[in-house]
Amino acid sequence: MDFRLKVFYTVANRLSFTKAATELFITQPAVSKHIQELEEEYQIKLFDRTGNKISLTQAGQLLLTHTNKIFEIYREIDFDMSSLINQQRGLLRIGASTTISQYIIPPLLARFHQKLKDVKVNLRNGNTEQIENALLNKEIEIGIVEGQSKNKSIKYSPFLKDELVLVCNSKNALVSKTEIAKEDLLNMDFLMREQGSGTLEVIEYALKPLDINLSQLHIEMELGSTESIKSYLVNSDCVAFISIHAIEKELKNQELVILDINNLIIERYFYIITLQGKKDALSELFIKNISNHYNLKL
Repeated sequence: MDFRLKVFYTVANRLSFTKAATELFITQPAVSKHIQELEEEYQIKLFDRTGNKISLTQAGQLLLTHTNKIFEIYREIDFDMSSLINQQRGLLRIGASTTISQYIIPPLLARFHQKLKDVKVNLRNGNTEQIENALLNKEIEIGIVEGQSKNKSIKYSPFLKDELVLVCNSKNALVSKTEIAKEDLLNMDFLMREQGSGTLEVIEYALKPLDINLSQLHIEMELGSTESIKSYLVNSDCVAFISIHAIEKELKNQELVILDINNLIIERYFYIITLQGKKDALSELFIKNISNHYNLKL
């Protein structure tokens, strides 16, 4: 029964029998058989099938909610029981917004794994909105995000200070300017992250003292990752606000240059997010490890 639920959980999250089969290392007919047996067990359909696409029925949504809770309990049992024999093992699911997953967290995960080799970590990448939703849906135990929304179900703990800087490629004529004024910003061609990005939220807030709305800026293109923005910048005359952590290599290689903006410094924190009132032993262990690394008090 447990494996059937695991098959259902994987199909429900991937919305694909083929992807679920690949992830679980079983055949697609075996996946179909497990789902069929569950539907026969509960005498109700769990998925609607339209052509090659599937979606959860109301019953499927309800079963997924219960399955999330069951697997959450299993993870806690696994950790607590192993702790009795001085071992720490289990599965920890972490979500990180794009900048953090690419430039901040990989070294932290490597150090964590060196200390706790029996703890398996799954890292999910997405924008801040997607990671917060994954936490609320209990698809992850911990998130690390840019920006800070107002969701009262989420606990936000400051993790690491960051600065967003305005950059362009080193051949851009703007490099000759000593300082960028408000009027200059209104005449530039910008690259921006997509809606739902924590970076976009922070930029929008930081520009308010200059009486600039995002709608006033000329946005040439919205792109879904910092890497794609950097690549576009190198091959265009556009500018973009990017985390200082994300451009160390490009600054060193003199591919990108920081433009100083008159009366504007954009600082923010990256936040560790967990569900309010929810304590998870593995999550606390991970938070403790990264807190010790940065000498934080979380």
